[in-house]
Amino acid sequence: MNKTPTATKAVALTYDAPDTPKVTAKGYDQLAVSIIEQAREHGVMVHEDTELANYLSRMEVGSEIPYEIYVIVAELIAWSYILRGEQPENWNNIHHKIDHKV
Repeated sequence: MNKTPTATKAVALTYDAPDTPKVTAKGYDQLAVSIIEQAREHGVMVHEDTELANYLSRMEVGSEIPYEIYVIVAELIAWSYILRGEQPENWNNIHHKIDHKV
């Protein structure tokens, strides 16, 4: 069930390994709702986190995310793969901590 977005702020990131994730869109109010709706229509996972959105919304579109939040975003990307039952290309799970067969 897709609920109607009520966000007043949205930030879109893209990640093309091995590059650092980049801010590709951001918006407020109705534009934020539109960003979320379009993401869901295209099968993009949406993570709702007010603090993260507040931080990322101060960045310029096209800029790489800073090191300080890289681990947070990396964990979200990894979790999105797990939820879809996939794994990243060339991923070797060297620590054997993730069972991606959910």
